Amino acid sequence: MILVVALAALLSAYFGGRQPAIVALDVGLSTIRILLPFVLVFLIQDLFSREFDKRFYLGSLSYPHLRWAFLIGRFFAVLTGLLLLLVVLAVVLAGLVKLAGDFYHRPAPAVFSWGYVVVFGFMALDFFVLIAVAVCISVVASTPSFVMVGTFGFMLVARSYASIIDLLTRDAGLVANAEGYRTGLGVLGYLLPDLGALDVRMLALYGKWEFLSSDWPWLVLSCLGYAIALLALAVWAFQRKRFS
Repeated sequence: MILVVALAALLSAYFGGRQPAIVALDVGLSTIRILLPFVLVFLIQDLFSREFDKRFYLGSLSYPHLRWAFLIGRFFAVLTGLLLLLVVLAVVLAGLVKLAGDFYHRPAPAVFSWGYVVVFGFMALDFFVLIAVAVCISVVASTPSFVMVGTFGFMLVARSYASIIDLLTRDAGLVANAEGYRTGLGVLGYLLPDLGALDVRMLALYGKWEFLSSDWPWLVLSCLGYAIALLALAVWAFQRKRFS
């Protein structure tokens, strides 16, 4: 994972048409946002779905603890592991951006500022929501493959629907009946969090806080509330789950 991010950032920096440091940071962030969900899904499949599928739960649930403790403990184990990996990737990417910037005499991206920390903080919130979704699906799904399909389907829709609505608003001639498309996609705003708005990489690319939306507190609270609600639903379903 770390090697893939490093190679993607370095190769894009030296073969891109823009400032190498900016390209390295931009591509590095995109690579992390694409690859970490795969790690997330594989961990959830191993710790939840395959345990239920192969009946390992007969041993795990035989210990003197409540069911919700089993679920919450594994949830935070995945979350902690992902956050540690994200911190390592942030440090590695900052070093690679600094290395790429040394070969190009222009101001480098603000990777050593609070904006860079905020970018990865919002990214951690994105993955927190995705972990909650994957755990909830793993509890109710009958096969491990549903976890990957459901989580990635949720991720693609939640990260893109707001951008599509904005695009149709600015250029209604892209499709016929653009208003109908906007109305239909607007319903998703009541059902899904806007994970696309959590991508605030402009803070690190250009170091200007103007790129941070004014309603970011509401965005953070809504994503946290959505994840906690899904986790509570997963606990409720797991408490009532009947193992055959």
